[in-house]
Amino acid sequence: MTNNNLFLPFIKGNIPSAIGKCNTSLTEFFLVSFFASTNNQAVVCTGVFIMYLLAVLGNLMITAAVCLVSQLHTPMYFFLCNLSVEDIVYVSTVLPKLLVTTVTGDTSISFTSCFVQMFLFGLCVVVEFLLLASMAYDRYVAICIPLHYLLIMNKMVVLLLASTSWFLAAFMSLFFTLMVANLTFCDVQDINHFFCDPQTVLKISCSDTTNILIVTSIGGVLFGFCPFILIITSYIFIISTILKIQTSAGRSKTFSSCSSHLTVVILFYGTSLSMNMKPKSENSKKLDIILSLIYIAVVPVLNPLVYSLRNREVMKAIEKSFKTLFK
Repeated sequence: MTNNNLFLPFIKGNIPSAIGKCNTSLTEFFLVSFFASTNNQAVVCTGVFIMYLLAVLGNLMITAAVCLVSQLHTPMYFFLCNLSVEDIVYVSTVLPKLLVTTVTGDTSISFTSCFVQMFLFGLCVVVEFLLLASMAYDRYVAICIPLHYLLIMNKMVVLLLASTSWFLAAFMSLFFTLMVANLTFCDVQDINHFFCDPQTVLKISCSDTTNILIVTSIGGVLFGFCPFILIITSYIFIISTILKIQTSAGRSKTFSSCSSHLTVVILFYGTSLSMNMKPKSENSKKLDIILSLIYIAVVPVLNPLVYSLRNREVMKAIEKSFKTLFK
């Protein structure tokens, strides 16, 4: 994900030195992102609200279509439904608090709220990695070994893949959040971000965060890098199989069955890599915050658009679900 994502490998976190007097009686942080003090608060607030509304409504439509239309009761769309639920939780974890902060000017956030936000943020990040990998495996089986698709991707396997994704993500995120919650924080309570970004929270701690950074790196390899390798491997086999198809119409039809997923993967990992590969400097914090906002607010809006605009089956299902709901 972005440089805010604690579940990608090779994170360049800094171990804060024990400066300042440690205070164990603190009960809240302050989000000091420039969004709260900008002169264009109305523009920021309107933009964030629109993106939040589009993300929630778009993903709700996908979820409703998959649940209500029997033609979409397939493994691929079951994973897509899970991805849509994750996107709704994701934007709801960060954007409502940002709206409140921007409108009221109240930048305070309690320790409990901060750690809950951190847990849900980490949960959603890891779930998305694992679900995209599961969807890639589904496309590999469907295209490369279609005769065994129903046998391999049976209901039990699909449920196991989805439930395991949520369980592992919840375990990893909870474990990390509890480690951060046990840190000691100095008198400096200002989080230089618009949400409880894990990296930024670690930097204001008086404690030694070496163990947390080690856990973060291990989690990044297991839940970020490994799914990425699985996706790349799946698409190598998929593309190889597609190229063996004799007719251009056959190749086009087969590729269209995985083009939406591939587009979402490119959006997700492309943005992640661009964020992490961006040169770091002392003056880049504002840019990091803006890019984080774009990623958190925009990508969950694009996911349902990609699947609906590039997939006639989904469009028809959305129309059918609307007719069912509003009869």
